[in-house]
Amino acid sequence: PKVLGTDGRKMSKSYGNCLYLSDTPEEITKKVMAMVTDPARVRRQDPGNPDVCPLYALDQVFSPKAWCDHVNVECRRAGIGCVDDKKELLKHLLAYLKPIHDRRRELTGDPKKVSEIIAEGSRRARVVAQKTLAEVSEAMKL
Repeated sequence: PKVLGTDGRKMSKSYGNCLYLSDTPEEITKKVMAMVTDPARVRRQDPGNPDVCPLYALDQVFSPKAWCDHVNVECRRAGIGCVDDKKELLKHLLAYLKPIHDRRRELTGDPKKVSEIIAEGSRRARVVAQKTLAEVSEAMKL
């Protein structure tokens, strides 16, 4: 299933509505807090429909099931606001992304290590490609 972007359309870099792995926690927070939510929910007191809310789609990916169940009920009866949900989603989303951000920071601090990783990946890919080409040549009797 597609994950909706910050504007409610499918997440796509051409739409500029993505949360990138390279985004800082501050950038992610800014994007999530500005996200489009249920269009029928204008005020906090208005009941919502999580099924049409891009925020709820991200909740289902990153938040615990208990929170999703809570939002599903409370949003429909206006017991929880969109800002409350955004703040809770951010806790789970940022915790999920923390190891990725930490590893990225570690690697960008050591360009030599990145070059070594790329060289090793190229070497391993070359071995697989040579094997595949040998199988193709044999199958085609070249």
